[in-house]
Amino acid sequence: MIQSNIAPNGMAVTPHHLASQSALAVLRRGGNAIEAMVAAAATIAVVYPHMNGLGGDSFWLIVPPEGEPVAIDASGAAGSLATVDFYQGMTAIPYRGTQAALTVAGTVSGWQQALTLSQQMGAAPAPLAELLQDAIGYAATGIPVTESQAAATAAKRQELESLPGFADIYLPEGKVPEPGSRFCQPDLAATLQALADDGLDSFYRGPLAEKIAQGMQTLGMPVTAADLKQHHAKTCAPLQLQHSDGTLYNLTPPTQGLVSLAINGITDHLQMAEASEADTIHRIVEATKQAFTLRDNYLTDPREMTVDAQSLLDPQAVAAMAANIDPQRAAPVAGQRNPGDTVWMGVIDQQGMAVSFIQSIYHEFGSGVVIPDTGILWQNRGASFSLEPNKLLTLAPGKYPFHTLNPAAARLKDGRVMVYGSMGGDGQPQTQATVFTRHIQQKMPLQQAISAPRWLLGRTWGDSSESLKLEGRFSEHTVAQLVAMGHEVEMLSDYSEATGHAGAVVRHVNGMLEGASDPRSNGSAAGF
Repeated sequence: MIQSNIAPNGMAVTPHHLASQSALAVLRRGGNAIEAMVAAAATIAVVYPHMNGLGGDSFWLIVPPEGEPVAIDASGAAGSLATVDFYQGMTAIPYRGTQAALTVAGTVSGWQQALTLSQQMGAAPAPLAELLQDAIGYAATGIPVTESQAAATAAKRQELESLPGFADIYLPEGKVPEPGSRFCQPDLAATLQALADDGLDSFYRGPLAEKIAQGMQTLGMPVTAADLKQHHAKTCAPLQLQHSDGTLYNLTPPTQGLVSLAINGITDHLQMAEASEADTIHRIVEATKQAFTLRDNYLTDPREMTVDAQSLLDPQAVAAMAANIDPQRAAPVAGQRNPGDTVWMGVIDQQGMAVSFIQSIYHEFGSGVVIPDTGILWQNRGASFSLEPNKLLTLAPGKYPFHTLNPAAARLKDGRVMVYGSMGGDGQPQTQATVFTRHIQQKMPLQQAISAPRWLLGRTWGDSSESLKLEGRFSEHTVAQLVAMGHEVEMLSDYSEATGHAGAVVRHVNGMLEGASDPRSNGSAAGF
């Protein structure tokens, strides 16, 4: 049996072991789960630079020991200069370059808002210097390059190396860094130190904001100093789903948290507990197709939505979607959106505060554009906007883009609390449903639920195929059953990053904390 880690006092799960240790250090000093997550978020921005960073967005789902969960939307809107005319002559927003770097980076505002909530919950102010200490040190003195970073750099070099600032940092001496080599980011270290000295708000309103804004203006980006100044993270109530096993929580629009909850709601009608491996995959995939129709019909900037997102999870509506599923036959694949790289992390502290967190720059290396003298790689989340008029996702200044990001949590009827999630664009809700189904409904041990072979319905990077992609460890019998049901199947490697980096932390009724990380990542479940 593949075993997870269990500890009595605190548990952190991240896709990079150094970030897990940063969170654990805060917990050991008596810090709470929110403070530990800020430390982990700063560290992973340094040690997993191809998947997330200060130039991206983040979302928080905080489940206190008592009372209602709280969500934080730390995503940024399109810049005030990001008009359709800015892309004159183009049919679509490019995925790389300065024209792709068109939204405010919100993640640092989320760290600040989370720490404010922590204080409102009774915690003493946490010294920023301590929370950012590891991240500053790793950026200044260097980190070991992961195989994931090296592979992403090699795969994307041709489209990124000519972009402003990219080669200077990510191609040291003009080469793709080797796995295990030392990788330094001195400008990013200085930026993190400035945040520690001047406060996180200085990213948007202060000397650091002035430096960022000047750099954006020099590069010709459509985001301005005024855009930074008016940005604030938003606190809101999460969406929730009443499930036969408990209450599930996820993020409101503009995220696809609705999709994740809808999949779980649909499969709750499909007898998952006794399902075979092939039937489990088939039912989750078919539920995903149904949930994606909600996304494609409704999800956008919440200010422009025509329906209340929570109403789409009404039990009758969910049951109707479940009734559309043929248990023996695959439905046609609807058009998917895009894959995405990101990081999911979870922390639960000794008092039972649980945090599910996700941070992203969208594509690997985001826009590929580095703000001069800051080391900040800017996201390309705004590339999900459309330049066609009168569409759900039509670009407009100040509009929030659609987000694949959605951290998950559950309060189970048996008294356990679970935070869980994954990176991977369209794959995020699929992987969440897989982990929940395996562990909660099918009673699979937590680590096994994450390590076992997974799948992805939709595209991977550079791939236009919307097939059902299966890891190579699935049995020939399972693959044959899925083909017989009408699924167009493609095979991946045995442990493929295309299926995401998943993780989970569970607080048991006796207070013990169980964590599991993904062998597809460089992560760990660290507890004490």
